Amino acid sequence: MKKIVLVTGGARSGKSSFALDSASKSTGRKYFIATAEGYDEEMKQRIENHKKERSHHWITIEEPVDIGKALAEIDRPDTVAVLDCLTLWVSNLMREDTETSSLERSFKEFLQVLRQLKSLNIYIVTNEVGMGIVPENPLARIYRDMLGRLNQAVAELSDEVYLMISGIALKVK
Repeated sequence: MKKIVLVTGGARSGKSSFALDSASKSTGRKYFIATAEGYDEEMKQRIENHKKERSHHWITIEEPVDIGKALAEIDRPDTVAVLDCLTLWVSNLMREDTETSSLERSFKEFLQVLRQLKSLNIYIVTNEVGMGIVPENPLARIYRDMLGRLNQAVAELSDEVYLMISGIALKVK
């Protein structure tokens, strides 16, 4: 029986650690779907640090764009996945095309995959970006708005939603 869990919060709030810890309690195959790409030395170091946090039991799939396909391919009984994270995924999509219609199409395809999952238990990590100031430039506002809409849609589909605050998980749904 599939289960979708959304884990959201601010930067460095403990989202990834909570998702990994929660998913680690599952038996069977464990997948980590990473959307991050190492474009600079600092990001490469972050990726390496995240890899070290995971035990050898985790199979890492590096997929910056086609996350729906990656999920569909591992949708099997006795399987858990952590998708980390929607925040970078939307950024990756916007590097290719900033048109909202293109983003909405990608979101729709991803949400359809989530609906069609049969067995996979998945923890989806994302940032809550709507609690800060309104960005001054149009591209940043488009990013914030699109990620906010995606987060709402994923939360609606999720069985559970957690908000991370300073390393503490608050169950919202």
